[in-house]
Amino acid sequence: MLTGLALAITIEDEKPDRFSWGAIGMDLELTGKVALVTGSSRGIGRGVALMLAQEGCDVMLTGRDEAALREVAAGIAKHGRKAQYEVLDLRREDAAAALVASVKDRFGRLDILVNNAGTTKRGDFLALTDADWTDGYALKLFAHVRLSRAAWPMLRDAHGSIVTIGGTSGRVPIAAFSIGSSVNAACAAFAKALADLGKTDQVQVNTIHPSYVETERFWRRIKADVERTGKSEAEVREWHRQDINVTRFGTPEDVASLIAFMVSRRGRWLHGATIDMDGGEVPTL
Repeated sequence: MLTGLALAITIEDEKPDRFSWGAIGMDLELTGKVALVTGSSRGIGRGVALMLAQEGCDVMLTGRDEAALREVAAGIAKHGRKAQYEVLDLRREDAAAALVASVKDRFGRLDILVNNAGTTKRGDFLALTDADWTDGYALKLFAHVRLSRAAWPMLRDAHGSIVTIGGTSGRVPIAAFSIGSSVNAACAAFAKALADLGKTDQVQVNTIHPSYVETERFWRRIKADVERTGKSEAEVREWHRQDINVTRFGTPEDVASLIAFMVSRRGRWLHGATIDMDGGEVPTL
């Protein structure tokens, strides 16, 4: 029986709006800040949006699934924080400017930009098309570039923060994920360059490279491997864990907790950093 997705949904439904970070009483001084989190309808983006709301932020959500965005907005409202959302496709050249204009109109300021949206196609390098590569760069790298450029004036005024979500494939490239490996490395390089400008404009810029995180996307991979191999879910999950040699798979809460600290006053000295949050996957210094 495939239980992973059901388990993940049960856990999220039981505690959809409260993470353990707030229970320890550390005030990150984020109350009243405004955050824009892309790809926030599910997965890491959803976790980040809820965590920042828990810490006192108002949040602009965006994605392509309106029903899911409404659900996340309702979770944010339970913390007494304001949530708005825009349903749009960040691959469109005009989407970033429209999204940032909406943030300015609805909130009047922007303190935190989390560039999280973006997935890329896996597969045989020789079978991947130019369209596959174009799509991968359009949704992740180019969307990050356009959003950062459009949001920069407000972030500069607020002495704000940008966090880019890449992936460990940018540090450990593999043939089966040639597009994702290339895009994640490019996102980290772009953020590093932007951090140089951030030193002048007092905008903090950092990158996080997560390893495998317990999201619906990862669950689809597990389910496909179960169906393909006939092995149990537990066997497939353990194979993946051993294959990348990690202590465990991550959770959206893991990444969200790091981001909440990173963009707070307590984490402000982190600048131009690329952090592998990976359970030990990346073997190099």
